[in-house]
Amino acid sequence: MTVAVHVGPEPVPVLIDAVRRAGGEVVPLEDAEAIVYYGSGGPEELRSMLHDGIRWVQLPSAGIERFADAGVVSEHPVFTAATGSYGVPVAEHALGLMLAAARGLHRAARATKWGRNESREFAGSTVAIVGFGGIGRALIRMLEPFGCRVLAVTDSGEAPGADLVLPRARYRETLPEADYVVVSAPATPETRGMFGKREFELMREDAWLVNVARGSLVDTDELVDALRAGRIGGAAIDVTDPEPLPDGHPLWSLDNALITPHCANPRSSYWRGLAERVTSNVRRFKDGAPLEGVVSPSRGF
Repeated sequence: MTVAVHVGPEPVPVLIDAVRRAGGEVVPLEDAEAIVYYGSGGPEELRSMLHDGIRWVQLPSAGIERFADAGVVSEHPVFTAATGSYGVPVAEHALGLMLAAARGLHRAARATKWGRNESREFAGSTVAIVGFGGIGRALIRMLEPFGCRVLAVTDSGEAPGADLVLPRARYRETLPEADYVVVSAPATPETRGMFGKREFELMREDAWLVNVARGSLVDTDELVDALRAGRIGGAAIDVTDPEPLPDGHPLWSLDNALITPHCANPRSSYWRGLAERVTSNVRRFKDGAPLEGVVSPSRGF
């Protein structure tokens, strides 16, 4: 059986190769039964590509909230996201942010004169991982050599290697214990603003918030207030709301904020991870096996 796949509207060579590597045939849209979507037009562009013959759509990102919010995602055709494909590089970035925070690199790198050593040891820290998908699974393996105590928040109930596992409804219980709170949950209406004044007041005064998920999960104004007041030790964030973070935004001027410009997943890792997911899912579709990263329209991820 050959799978007829349209790659587009931008015919990216690495994705075309990924389809062919799995034994799929790259065809014009009107002849396709599956779409590997990559384009700049977003939900409406993708909606215009769907026709009665399409049975499966592969999306290029792990976060699919803009497609879900627009009502494009459905049960039929089946939609799959790149969930889990970028876990290792993003977890690596989260670990780097925690190490930088522990060692005070956010201040030392900006210093213009010799100062006091205010760093601390990261080994043995308690790390809460809120959202235990591909990022969480990769991060917990990276934390093993540091002997960290890991508190995992996941509705699956499964987090191999974690010292404590709680459902998302109880995520606040992890906050008073954690030295670092890593946000790696999907962006949905239920997770929007899940970190605000109440949560910052529950965190320790020396604890750091690390966000490598989506900016919408954190109330930015409340985060600024918490950092200014010293209610938490700091924030290391790769994503913001709004994004890009505007010039002159208060976060830029806070010395207990470490900001990276949504670069946790390097471009080389992005293309490799997406290509691997496309190849795997084309093979699975061809063989009638369960697809990886199937999106639930009701849950939004």
